Amino acid sequence: MPPGGGLAPAADALPLPVDMLLVCVALAGWGLAVWLLLRRSPGPASPPDGSLQPVSPADLPVDPLPACAVVLDGLGAIIQVNEEAASQFGETVGAILRHPAARSALSAALRAPVPIGSTAGSGRAELPPVCSTTFTLDVPVPRTLHLMLRRLPGGKGQDRRVLVVLTDRSEAQAADRMRMDFVAHASHELRTPLASLSGFIDALQGAAGENPVMRQQFLDIMRQQSERLKRLIDRLLYLSRVQAHEHQRPRDVVEVADLMAIVLGEVAPRFEQKGRTLTVEIEDDLLIRADEDEMVQVLLNLIENALRYGAEEGDPLTLTLSARRAVSPDDRWPADGGVILGVRDSGRGMEAHHLPRLTERFYRVGLPADGAGQGTGLGLSIVRHILDRHGGRLRIASAPGKGTTCLVWLPPAGAALAVSPVE
Repeated sequence: MPPGGGLAPAADALPLPVDMLLVCVALAGWGLAVWLLLRRSPGPASPPDGSLQPVSPADLPVDPLPACAVVLDGLGAIIQVNEEAASQFGETVGAILRHPAARSALSAALRAPVPIGSTAGSGRAELPPVCSTTFTLDVPVPRTLHLMLRRLPGGKGQDRRVLVVLTDRSEAQAADRMRMDFVAHASHELRTPLASLSGFIDALQGAAGENPVMRQQFLDIMRQQSERLKRLIDRLLYLSRVQAHEHQRPRDVVEVADLMAIVLGEVAPRFEQKGRTLTVEIEDDLLIRADEDEMVQVLLNLIENALRYGAEEGDPLTLTLSARRAVSPDDRWPADGGVILGVRDSGRGMEAHHLPRLTERFYRVGLPADGAGQGTGLGLSIVRHILDRHGGRLRIASAPGKGTTCLVWLPPAGAALAVSPVE
């Protein structure tokens, strides 16, 4: 114990300058080790010349991309196809990429220069510009495709890589065409009766108004044209109402036998004419979840088309109205089971090239066969929108001289609400 009660220093303690020296040596050793590790690690640092580094196919995960993506080499050969592209285009991917417009866009993408100095001092790599093209393939069915291509960083010659994103614009183009057709046809359909009415009004204000026979003839024509105009406007308004709640599934359960009774009450007088025969084939205990008024409209429209366009005036026509359970399995319908309503006629039929367009607005195959007034061309379009609301499907089969068969598939009453509103 030293004087004053303090602790005596240990006999083996090092002087303070020696302790500081050892700490400095240890810190220097750790710093040298960290520096050597950093020198040996690959790191993502850009090369001194500012060029972009090559990307191998394995380093490019295209499967998670929410788009149809394909990776090509410098010769245009396919290296990768993601799942989205494979499911949407399947084996046609090769045909799409062999199209002259696609090959031209590929050449442009491979020639696209990398922006000079894009990596120097900026901390990030600028990619070559995107080359795009749009073209239409006519085989097996017309499809409008949009391709965007971009050369991936690095690589020379055949080792270069190009990312291609494919977009099918067929539906969008068809929708645009239908909108333009709708405006054009609606304007034409409305203009025709208005022009007729205007012309006969002018005639009646002149000398024709003094002739009782001509006045009555002109008034009859004006009445027919005004009825046609009213019928067209009513159909357009009905179509708008159907589309307004197309996303809402019906909730009422309807007995098909009751539905058919209403339809038969409406159309029975039309078959009192000589040569027209109506046959009914309905199975018992059929239930559907539907809007009864809309389903009556569907069947009336199909029957009206058969009567209007089925046979020439005076020729015999047999129409069969049927309702039965769907046979399972059946690839024609989106689900097993369900109910099939059918309208089949023995009329003159139509060529196959008309069938895909029958549900378009204002599309008509020809003039009425029975000499009645021309239809609005909206009946089958209304049918399609009603069935979209019900989760149903429409199939039309026809051939010249063999009549026309229209089949309406509806989900069973227990499954109607489970059908997705987006078809």
